Amino acid sequence: MVNNERKASNVYKNRDMNSDSPQNTYDYIIIGAGSAGCMLAKRLTENPAKRVLLIEAGKNDNYIWIHVPVGYLYCIDNPRADWRFKTAAERGLNGRSLLYPRGRVMGGCSSINGMIYMRGQEGDYATWVQATGDDSWSWEHALRRYKAFEDYHGAANQWHGKGGEWTVSKQRLRWPIMDIFKDAAIEAGIPASDDFNQGDNFGVGYFDVSQRKGWRLNTSKAFLHDTAKRSNLTVITEAMVNKLLIHPDSKDCYGLQYFKDGKMVEVLCSKGNAANQGEVILSAGSIGSVQILERSGVGSATHLSGLGIPVIADLPGVGENLQDHLQLRMIYKVRGIQTLNTRANSLLGKLMIGMEYVFKRSGPMSMAPSQLGAFAYSSPDQKSANLEYHVQPLSLEKFGENLHSFNAITASVCNLRPTSRGSVHINSIDPEAPPVIAPNYLSTDEDRKVAADSLRLTRKIVEGSALKPYMPDEYKPGKQYQSDEELIKVAGDIGTTIFHPVGTCKMGRDDDPMAVLDSQLRVRGIHHLRVVDASAMPVITSGNTAAPTMMIAQRAAELLTSE
Repeated sequence: MVNNERKASNVYKNRDMNSDSPQNTYDYIIIGAGSAGCMLAKRLTENPAKRVLLIEAGKNDNYIWIHVPVGYLYCIDNPRADWRFKTAAERGLNGRSLLYPRGRVMGGCSSINGMIYMRGQEGDYATWVQATGDDSWSWEHALRRYKAFEDYHGAANQWHGKGGEWTVSKQRLRWPIMDIFKDAAIEAGIPASDDFNQGDNFGVGYFDVSQRKGWRLNTSKAFLHDTAKRSNLTVITEAMVNKLLIHPDSKDCYGLQYFKDGKMVEVLCSKGNAANQGEVILSAGSIGSVQILERSGVGSATHLSGLGIPVIADLPGVGENLQDHLQLRMIYKVRGIQTLNTRANSLLGKLMIGMEYVFKRSGPMSMAPSQLGAFAYSSPDQKSANLEYHVQPLSLEKFGENLHSFNAITASVCNLRPTSRGSVHINSIDPEAPPVIAPNYLSTDEDRKVAADSLRLTRKIVEGSALKPYMPDEYKPGKQYQSDEELIKVAGDIGTTIFHPVGTCKMGRDDDPMAVLDSQLRVRGIHHLRVVDASAMPVITSGNTAAPTMMIAQRAAELLTSE
């Protein structure tokens, strides 16, 4: 990949930016080398006659902490790998603003995320079919796509594929306190599960993770390691896309404009008839794709005009429909059993942890941020499991701070199907200016009720007989909060993002005025432009969102290679 980047730099070093030379023209231009963009680059270059450009704002992924699983601690809020966004002050979070990590590096968010492999649930895809009117988004079709890129740790079967690029592994560690929490959840009526990817996730068990032999697997490693050697792929890093090039009359998207090394460069799509003209594919994520569209004149006419941006297409849905999973982090002190807190707070403990990883690629340095998972119902009237737990054998006040000095566990619970909707919009034409991110957490009565119910369910699990010998003591939020009103208030104090923003360029039917894309991921009113990333989801999936984003890319590749 480094060689390919050098090749790209040489191509553009002394080129007239307005040149329409063949070396500056591509059949496909992919913006964003993240969870979707890397897969698309591989799939689209399988046809040697197609020239593909993959352009990324971040650096290469040759940073050791990207690949060591526990390295997310050193990547998030680090400009080497993260855009370092923040939300606006959130009313539902009692005026707090949150860090909002998004990957700015090869591999995108797959280089800094929690490595949990999760497809969501069958009902999610029925909702997508209803929203788009397109059965190709059904669970059955989605399952086929997942299996196509999956290399599952077990044998291939009706649920899982073998031999794909994306390795799905079992975790390489277990903690006694996690097994005990699992027993407590079973006691509370949540059945044991060894697979959260069969369409109905109700259960408790250890998450499968996106790792390979104890190393993090990101999409750059999975899809580009060999692909970068193909002569028809050009990869450019550290290139900030300013805007798309769209003809104001014909509405044809014919290229883009980016900045690199202090110079502005334009790259173009190949020209041809309507059937084979090149395409631009936005895969910059639920935040980045909105920013680029709006700077290009695609979005709400009112908002764009206020910024002095000429309106190419009035699409009021751009930047709206932001959905995210809010996690409520409950912390319990425990006695008579060790957690990572005390193991990692001694010099000898740290040495042993490091040695275990160096020699075995196992232990705490190999662990995903959350090890044990559970899917549950917040109330009997829910049609399927609507809560997800991420349970950890550790605790800390907030991300980036040291672990507590006492033994404790964290049980984070999130509402999988929030009804709150937020937004993301630019407020400057400067491509480096951060957008205004307003998730609007806990803004509906339903979400507030689910928050209170989920905190009570966590207490029910922890207060069972399985954990009783370890005398769990609720450190956060504290037993003093009991009424619905008190629990909703404290949910705003302890709630934080679990990093799953989706929906800001949603797919939808022709009669949906807020739909940005049609069911084939094409931007409405603009020719030769698609958005292929998590922003396309009309409704958030009931679980972690990295794998569904790759599934969307697999669908886009099917569409593009069949045309």
